[in-house]
Amino acid sequence: MSKRDYYEVLGISKGATAEEIKKGYRKKAKELHPDRNADNPDAESQFKEANEAYDVLKDPEKKAAYDRYGHAAFDGGMGGHPGAGGGYRGGNGDFASAFSDVFDDLFGDFMGGRGGGGRPRAQRGNDLRYNLGISLEEAYTGSQKTIRVPTAVACGSCEGTGAEGGSEPVTCPTCSGMGKVRAQQGFFTVERTCPTCNGNGQIIKNPCKVCHGAGRVEKEKSLSANIPAGVETGTRIRLAGEGEAGMRGGPTGDLYIFIEVAEHQLFQRDGATLFCRVPVSMVDAALGGDVEVPTIDGGRSRVRIPEGSQSGRQMRLRGKGMPALRGGGQGDMLIELQVETPVKLTARQKELLAEFQEESAENNPNTSRFFSAVKGFWDSMKG
Repeated sequence: MSKRDYYEVLGISKGATAEEIKKGYRKKAKELHPDRNADNPDAESQFKEANEAYDVLKDPEKKAAYDRYGHAAFDGGMGGHPGAGGGYRGGNGDFASAFSDVFDDLFGDFMGGRGGGGRPRAQRGNDLRYNLGISLEEAYTGSQKTIRVPTAVACGSCEGTGAEGGSEPVTCPTCSGMGKVRAQQGFFTVERTCPTCNGNGQIIKNPCKVCHGAGRVEKEKSLSANIPAGVETGTRIRLAGEGEAGMRGGPTGDLYIFIEVAEHQLFQRDGATLFCRVPVSMVDAALGGDVEVPTIDGGRSRVRIPEGSQSGRQMRLRGKGMPALRGGGQGDMLIELQVETPVKLTARQKELLAEFQEESAENNPNTSRFFSAVKGFWDSMKG
């Protein structure tokens, strides 16, 4: 049976770039992997076919030979070296080993790559989170807060190296400084964190007696945080370099302060808008009047209540709300009237209200409209 064209196997065009060849192989490898195709008896052979195609096309020299001579350029299928006749000669090779090479080529950048050791990149310290509660007044004006944060700082005794007396860490003999070890499992070469150095690539033969080789110690830091005006619950403030110290001289993480603004007894907030519910007497709502209301800056504003006001009526005080967090002016405050029904009436007060009720039947338009609609509804149900 003749072999299929390698470009057709990977589902790519003949002029495909190296990146397109890699993407085509990744797609086919996921589709055809035997573990995902237990009910397909041809999956393994198709998977090997895709692997063979990629092994050739990923290599510029092999690809050039294939583009010129096709499958005739290769006597042994996968792998090999240039032969005397201008083609490529070589054995069929072990499939697992071949796939291991392909796996390294695809994912080497993420798994640390191939090759020798060298000093590994320093391990960055963890970021920290601090929940800070403030009042609405502090959110309005902004404030300076001093916070105490338990964290890990660089060890002063060994200057963060983790080694005693200025000695230097040595390359880990197990992983040769890579921080990872490899093991062959079927088709795959699996990389794991080195158990000897825990991924650091180095070991300390003479650890610091203060930090026990970690290069950092636990300590509580006192920090000053600037809380800008306009913050609200959920606002996040980043303090760069104020997180945990890195392991063995690695860079320091960051501290993130999450703001939580406490509920206020007078004001409710929606972004830059403040709401204040103000109770007014039934008489003031009917006849109109003035009411003095507080503002978040500690001041007072006099508001005129229109004659015949109902509960829920709102009046706007411009510029009396919260400041925008990153500029953009000041929000407004909305005054919402709540008409209060009197309680614990005297006999005389009840008598006066009863007389008022008799004289004001035509002064309640909403009541008249409602009960007129109710009568029409009942009449329609009878019909």
